[in-house]
Amino acid sequence: MLLSSMFLPPILIKKLGCKWTIVIAMCCYVTFTLGNFYASWYTLIPTSILLGLGAAPLWSAQGTYLTTMGSTHAEKTGKLGKDVVSQYFGIFFLIYQSAGGFGNLISSLVFGQTPTQGAIPEEQLLSCGASDCLMATASTNSTNRPSQELIYTLLGIYTGSGFLAVLLIALFLEPIKDAQQESEGEKQASPFWSTLLSTAKLFRDKRLCLLVLLPLYSGFQQAFLAGDYTRSYITCALGIQFVGYVMICFAAVNALCSVLYGKLAQYTGRIALFALGAVTHLSCIIALLLWKPHPRQLPLFFVFPGLWGAADAVWQTQNNALFGVLFEKNKEAAFASYRLWEALGFVIAFGYSMFLCVSVKLYVLLGVLSLAMAAYGTVEYLGSKKVARLRTEEQTKPAEEGATQTEM
Repeated sequence: MLLSSMFLPPILIKKLGCKWTIVIAMCCYVTFTLGNFYASWYTLIPTSILLGLGAAPLWSAQGTYLTTMGSTHAEKTGKLGKDVVSQYFGIFFLIYQSAGGFGNLISSLVFGQTPTQGAIPEEQLLSCGASDCLMATASTNSTNRPSQELIYTLLGIYTGSGFLAVLLIALFLEPIKDAQQESEGEKQASPFWSTLLSTAKLFRDKRLCLLVLLPLYSGFQQAFLAGDYTRSYITCALGIQFVGYVMICFAAVNALCSVLYGKLAQYTGRIALFALGAVTHLSCIIALLLWKPHPRQLPLFFVFPGLWGAADAVWQTQNNALFGVLFEKNKEAAFASYRLWEALGFVIAFGYSMFLCVSVKLYVLLGVLSLAMAAYGTVEYLGSKKVARLRTEEQTKPAEEGATQTEM
């Protein structure tokens, strides 16, 4: 996905359009599900490569499609483009995170047919949470593998859903064209290498250089929840059968907050939402450092993913809307860059996952979040200064023209 983000999205979107880029990329996702029917190095590595190649064009085309549709709708209704785009992303992530809830519910119901584990020993509970240094599930039956029949049942449901999704997009999604880029394309067709390197060229903009920490942190925090929280907190203290139910809580809160933030943004502005996300995650990280998970504290296992989802909804909706609005003339390259840095966050987080204690990973999250917010604040400050300067120039222009006419 990291390599794909550098090259593929602008080329595929330019040649195929958003709709067919999405269709082809979704097929790459289905191949990975099919690869899991016979899980081995020979099936999962090639299909993982296909999945990575398809992921960046899929997310870039989706972001471009929503931004273009939002801008077009804003022009027709006389609304602010950034407000409509933010609302569109809110609706999209409502549906996207709802799928996470249903997917986890399906896995929980299917794997719930596995015989339940015995009581988790108190000695193991001492090494759960932030205290986990890669020993939490070493000697427990909480990670017992489900039967092959249940695995095939689950994969069959997921594969069928994937094929249905591809079919729906291919038949019913309306193709769109970006009027602005179409008019520019009529004036001068971009050379192949210019299109290929458009993602790298966009880094000349200092705003993008500052904003890359936002998608980087998004990758870090998603990897922590999916990998470390589920392993060192849920599986360690409750057992693997609870993972799906706890993650449903994350997906449900994330979905509701996504559509809520999409509507709130036009009243509060994006700065207030970014501040809310930062404070929520900061509080969660500190609490997770101090918390000693125990089965008797069952509600807490659901509270943390809920709060995490409320903050993640900010990063998903507002980050995408921010990149779409700030780099409207280079949307494909901007979203490709976003996915590149988010993928890098995943790569780094999963890369050090097996070498660092959970407490260290939480401190890393704390540091990256602080740097990301400082960089974002700088971008907003530079943007406000530019707007103020343009207003001053607009106010002085009529005065200068009036003085010239008087002299004449």
